Amino acid sequence: MASPQCCSNPPTLNPASGDGHVVDDLGGVRAYTAGSTDAKRAVLLISDVYGDLLVSFIIFSFRFPLLGKIADKVATNCFFVVVPDLLYGDPYSADNAERPISVWIQSHSTDKGFEDAKPIIAALRNKGISSVGAAGFCWGAKVVVELAKSSEIEAAVLLHPSFVTVDDMKGVKCPISILGAEFDHLSPPELVKQFELALSSIPGANYFVKIFPGVHHGWSVRWKMNDTLAIKSAEEAHQDMLNWFVKYVK
Repeated sequence: MASPQCCSNPPTLNPASGDGHVVDDLGGVRAYTAGSTDAKRAVLLISDVYGDLLVSFIIFSFRFPLLGKIADKVATNCFFVVVPDLLYGDPYSADNAERPISVWIQSHSTDKGFEDAKPIIAALRNKGISSVGAAGFCWGAKVVVELAKSSEIEAAVLLHPSFVTVDDMKGVKCPISILGAEFDHLSPPELVKQFELALSSIPGANYFVKIFPGVHHGWSVRWKMNDTLAIKSAEEAHQDMLNWFVKYVK
């Protein structure tokens, strides 16, 4: 169990220890989990369409993709972290010309992702988790905003979101942070600023909006190892995400 000192004064993100596990059934979904099972606070990390963990799930072994490493880092700060396989071992592949994103999304709608995420949260609460936060990357951000609109979670973070609308912002019922990219064809800065304006119109809303300069859509989970700016910005985004959860997932 994490120490009380850790929970009251959490450290910054440090290199992952690599102690996570793949579980076959958490609320009906296979998932990668990290952190102490005695923790009272949980964080869900919802992947983009490429689903970093999914290839390894298919072969029943776990390699360390970037999203798994992010989960391990967040777990060191007194959270039980869950990366659910909401794509069911079937991530989108840009190399498959016979299955463009318009076809793939028919089997992997964000509405389905939202419905499948709810039993996971229920399972966590049944295990004694008292507070849940969720962060979504691209596709996962739409799933998370739906959770935020339905009062399923205590805090939300959207990283370079896709499919999210201004009307979504008007329905958010928990503290929300939006981390966008300067160069993003799916959620350009102009749209992110509209999100911020919509949130500002909600009485008492707690929100944080930030646009990272010089980076592209997906940078926070798919940075190139030789891109110093992207790596630095990704680490900053992860820290912003963590700070939000430390503040609102009690």
